[in-house]
Amino acid sequence: DRRPDREPRFARLDASEELWFALRPMISTRFMRPFAFAGLGATAAAAVVAACAAPAAPPAQGIASAPSTPPVPVADAASAVDAGPPLVGPDTALLDRAVAPCDDFYEFACGKWMKSTPIPEDEASWVRSFSVIHEDDQKALRAILERDSRGDTRGDAYGKELGDLWSSCMDEAAIEAVGTTELKAELAEVDAVHDARGLIHEIARLHLIGVNAAFDFDSEVDFKDATHMIAGLSQSGLGLPERDYYFRDDARTKAIREQYLTHVASVLELGGETKTAAAAHAKTVMKLETELAHASMTNVELRDPQKVYHRIDLDGLRKLAPDVAWAEYLAGIGFPAITAINVGQPDFVKEIDAMTKTVPIRDWQVYLRYHLTSSVSPWLSKPFVDESFHFRQVLTGTKVLQPRWKRCVRAADQAMGEALAQPFVQETLGEDGKRAAQRMVSGIEASMKSDIESVAWMDEPTRAKAEDKLARVTNKIGFPSKWRSYEGLSITKSSYLKNMERSTAFEAKRRLTKVGQPVDKEEWDMTPPTVNAYYDPTMNQMVFPAGILQAPFYGREQAPPLNFGAIGMVVGHELTHGFDDQGRQFDAEGNLRDWWSPAVSSEFDKRAACVADQYDGYVAIDDQHIKGKLTLGENIADLGGVKLSYAAFKRDEREDPAAAASASGFTADQAFFVGFAQAWCANYRPEAQRLLVATNPHSPPKFRVNGPLSNLSEFAGAFQCKEGSPMVRAKEQRCEVW
Repeated sequence: DRRPDREPRFARLDASEELWFALRPMISTRFMRPFAFAGLGATAAAAVVAACAAPAAPPAQGIASAPSTPPVPVADAASAVDAGPPLVGPDTALLDRAVAPCDDFYEFACGKWMKSTPIPEDEASWVRSFSVIHEDDQKALRAILERDSRGDTRGDAYGKELGDLWSSCMDEAAIEAVGTTELKAELAEVDAVHDARGLIHEIARLHLIGVNAAFDFDSEVDFKDATHMIAGLSQSGLGLPERDYYFRDDARTKAIREQYLTHVASVLELGGETKTAAAAHAKTVMKLETELAHASMTNVELRDPQKVYHRIDLDGLRKLAPDVAWAEYLAGIGFPAITAINVGQPDFVKEIDAMTKTVPIRDWQVYLRYHLTSSVSPWLSKPFVDESFHFRQVLTGTKVLQPRWKRCVRAADQAMGEALAQPFVQETLGEDGKRAAQRMVSGIEASMKSDIESVAWMDEPTRAKAEDKLARVTNKIGFPSKWRSYEGLSITKSSYLKNMERSTAFEAKRRLTKVGQPVDKEEWDMTPPTVNAYYDPTMNQMVFPAGILQAPFYGREQAPPLNFGAIGMVVGHELTHGFDDQGRQFDAEGNLRDWWSPAVSSEFDKRAACVADQYDGYVAIDDQHIKGKLTLGENIADLGGVKLSYAAFKRDEREDPAAAASASGFTADQAFFVGFAQAWCANYRPEAQRLLVATNPHSPPKFRVNGPLSNLSEFAGAFQCKEGSPMVRAKEQRCEVW
């Protein structure tokens, strides 16, 4: 699925900022609802460039030549950083021994790596684990697609379609020859809007092809009946990373708003407007988006599942927003019979209703023209691709555009991910990796069971419910038991734009078909090549794609302390999400229900507040502090993940002492902690780091390492850190949740 907001309700483990931005230049704030999936994301994954608009003057009849913009450099076809052989650790070459491990463990474990490892020019960040594995996976997927495009499908499911999609994306000459012809037809439909009913019908059409306009409409699990799917209506429609970018008055954010105005004007000019009209209409887009932002929840508020669940029927929606032609919308997306709907943000929907009356239709046309053009820009000719990248540079600091083959690999993964995944898992996933992951999961679940049994602050009735929830966690490893069908999806070599629009509409309709149906617990929300993992509390399950079951997270040649420190922490992190500040609000069956006694709930909140306060105190870059409440769930999961994995490692060590022998001059315990830290060695461009801190529910990697370890007496003991050391929090300040 090409839309980031179509991976709703979960926070992930991803660590490539450039990968996130490449998914599409648009995002719904539905993504900022990580309570229903929780993962290990290490990127600034929250924001992007969206937009489309139309003229307030009579609609433009043609498409203007490209506005004058600097040429966009493109990375070499070869990766700027060679992925190399599988990584092994602890790697002493990465250590900065000038830094004492008790002063700054992240700097000790990763210091030389950070100094010697440049960020590739086509990336906003580079992480020793995620980025390197992802680079290798891209190359493997490219080989499959190139083979399919030559007709050598080897019986792969949908091999011809994948080959044709690849060919249509890689054929730059054909894309340049088409130019703006196909876009003109799309914009003409926007220009044909003349009233509020027509506006809603056009928004429905644009939603099907993935345009982030006005609001978001999707399927989702019913939080109060986790056995069934309902529709979900939520805030969306912004072009800046998230709502606070429209209101913060610091110099950096003001500059971004000015650069966004320039970008919007450039996109409108590419879409056929004169330079003067485009500049004026950019202000129209900003004004309209600011109204949407003002009615939007903050990214911290969006983390509370109680605040974003308001189930109503269609009549209730009509009462909430009577001037929106909802019947027209549902008919436009092809699902007129939908009745059960969760309105995530009622105040936002009320504002949409008001804006259909107060905002002139011509202003809506401007807004839609911009969001449409911006959304499809990566699939169009070079001037559109370049302009899309220019604003991404503003937000992430990425130096050059990625080579076309990487962009086409991602397009194929987004359009037909489970078809592309089938030959990938056959060629890359060993059964030993799957077995090792299952063994690791079982060991860490045993650690969590022991933890729940022993925590003094939990009473027996709540403890029994927690144990029941843990016992009913299900795990999916490697790849789905049933592959997704793409029957009926038309892919040709003749039009890259149409291929991507058709695949987007195909996926949107697949998802909407689920409304009113039983939840399919076998379905995956990540493709198997994804270097990531997640926990979904509405299904009470953990998912570990094949992509992450590789070194340095897991390797046959790695000693057990390293595997436990790396992939073990991932498993522990995901499992802890079932019991973090969001996940704990869902019961064993996935329903949003308060199963905690008041006293135990109060004790949990005290412990969670300790974690929030700890991270509030960290300065990530310049004067930007980490947002303790925004990152709370992920920080709890990091702390629990390391603790649970360490306990499982020690249990494994007792069973097989020889396997856990010291490595690279470290004791087994030290190797565990170094292996954990070195999986998170990362370099970020300053712009990407600022974006991460402002928008992402994950803390920067340094604090994902130092933060949890400074609370663990086991870490202090392993490196003989004394009380008062920077890596040892004072006992009265030490945080422990699980």
